[in-house]
Amino acid sequence: MIETLEQRDLRAAVAALGKRYGREYFAGVVRDGKHTDELWAEAGELGYLGVNLPEEYGGGGGGIAELAIVLEELGAAGCPLLMMVVSPAICATVISRFGTESQKRDWLPRLAAGSAKMAFGITEPDAGSNSHRITTTARRDGDGWVLSGRKVFVSGVDIAEATLIVGRTEDARTGKLKPCLFIVPRDAAGFERRQIDMELAAPEKQFELVLDEVRLPAEALVGDEDAGLLQLFAGLNPERIMTAAFAIGMGRYALGQAVEYARTRTVWKEPIGAHQAIAHPLAQAHIDIELARLMTQKGAALYDMGDDAGAGEAANMAKYAAGEAAVKAVDQAVHTLGGNGLTREYGLAAMITAARVARIAPVSREMILNYVSHQSLGLPKSY
Repeated sequence: MIETLEQRDLRAAVAALGKRYGREYFAGVVRDGKHTDELWAEAGELGYLGVNLPEEYGGGGGGIAELAIVLEELGAAGCPLLMMVVSPAICATVISRFGTESQKRDWLPRLAAGSAKMAFGITEPDAGSNSHRITTTARRDGDGWVLSGRKVFVSGVDIAEATLIVGRTEDARTGKLKPCLFIVPRDAAGFERRQIDMELAAPEKQFELVLDEVRLPAEALVGDEDAGLLQLFAGLNPERIMTAAFAIGMGRYALGQAVEYARTRTVWKEPIGAHQAIAHPLAQAHIDIELARLMTQKGAALYDMGDDAGAGEAANMAKYAAGEAAVKAVDQAVHTLGGNGLTREYGLAAMITAARVARIAPVSREMILNYVSHQSLGLPKSY
């Protein structure tokens, strides 16, 4: 049995919620330039947004495995919540594992309930997601900190109370820079945002951030100043697992549309789904999605067991497999519908662009192949 009875029940309950909203709701929100506030609020009230967080802080006591189920099923219903990848999966997980008691009491109940959101800023214009080249720096100033730098492609800054920023501080012993995480309130002086114009039909907007001598109190630092990459990847592994769930949900939705169309659309004597040229590619897409889901479940299980190293490999593989599966599923779905696949009525054309996101973000498939070739296969680096 791959999933427990509780996980299967959670999957069914979230699927029912997603069905009540569906693609029409999601498309309407995008068209009107709004946000998925109603769905987010209801998912929070039902306990789905905080299912991975400790019960003592208002969560469900589950893990990333349960949170991934929630996002996948909402995506399969046509109404994914991208901020789930960021707010409860990255930010809340990092605070839960490494935050002070005060940070946990302040943030986790609100993040679990969905009454507050937190964005996550790591990517930079000249460094991408290379944590070793991050130039956003944090220096001590009395009892507090001063942050300076830039970030790009930060989701949902406009709807988040704060952004968890990855900066670098100087190690007093070695003089080398090491990554640290800071909670930066949206209204902090010197914290500016500019929306990036995207060809992506999504409720969540993307932003470039400028941190110009942003002064923060000592309690803005999350966790231990010396923990470095350990804390960072405590958030990045769930991010990869959740991105995989996001992609799997998208692929399932597109495939479902294509299968229904192939089952009912008749051009000659039989429905077009009776022809192997139509049926076999859809069957292959289904297989790819299911294989990606298995690796996603493995990554989530390892992470929830506390095996960060094992989870890192599986999470990267899951994200790679799911991204490829989603792109192929969406492409085949559009192709199955022919001209109808490009109409607004069926809503698949917009997913062509959206599916590419899972190949690119939060880390490109090429960097995942680098990770696997170096870490899993032991091959030498070229960089």
